[in-house]
Amino acid sequence: MERDAATHATYTAEQFAPLFAAEDRHFWFRSRNRCIAAGLRSLPQFAAIRDVLEVGCGNGVVLAELQRLFPGGKVIGMDLFEEGLKFARQRFHGTLIQGDVFQHTFAEPFDLIGAFDVIEHLDDDERILRRFWQQIRPGGHLMITVPAHQGLWSYFDDVAHHRRRYAPAGLESKLVSAGFTELYVTQFMAALFPPMWLKRRLLGEGAAKLSRANPQQRQAAVESDLKIHPLVNWMFELWLRPEVFFISRRWRLPLGTSLLALARRPMQTAAPSIYG
Repeated sequence: MERDAATHATYTAEQFAPLFAAEDRHFWFRSRNRCIAAGLRSLPQFAAIRDVLEVGCGNGVVLAELQRLFPGGKVIGMDLFEEGLKFARQRFHGTLIQGDVFQHTFAEPFDLIGAFDVIEHLDDDERILRRFWQQIRPGGHLMITVPAHQGLWSYFDDVAHHRRRYAPAGLESKLVSAGFTELYVTQFMAALFPPMWLKRRLLGEGAAKLSRANPQQRQAAVESDLKIHPLVNWMFELWLRPEVFFISRRWRLPLGTSLLALARRPMQTAAPSIYG
């Protein structure tokens, strides 16, 4: 999980400030938090979860939600970037660690590890899934979210240093290969799929030009996208609210621009190698 070499960058530190300014009111982040909470509450073992780690916690917008969900537990946030952790400290009152999950050793395993829009940034996503398996207590859970459908790729994915977008079957296969069982994988953000798909088609060469633009121009375009009219913001948040009902019942939505996955480490002790 390198942050030094531009050719292997997983994130850009300058992106934290505009995200922090938008996250609390933007429908996408608010809707994702509701779906994450619904998925976690659907776990039969939800009340027994005490030790929680979020890897790639960034500005702490999900971390604060995890702290609300598990008020009696120990919630830890971890990120490579101190720039994000500075913002996370404004939202979250708990342990924050600047570090690499491959290099940091925890004294005890976790009941739950979360990684929300993280693994798509990494060259070897299967390796980090195996690492999560090793750090989860037998019987514990992993929850992740990722962007869906390679056909929706845009300049935004380039700016965010994404390596890929995911198909549900492909994500399930990677989780199984990493040793996880009892999988629940669903698409969500369904209301966004038609406008996103249409925008990708209509922009055409314009989107290609943005992908080739210099980093400052692309970053400016992302920041512009984060500024949304209040009425449009309210409408999308309203349209996405029913997804909480479906996810709370473990129904699989047939359409979406993101994937949400829950998986369990089985009750066994043999750990997979992080090198495959």
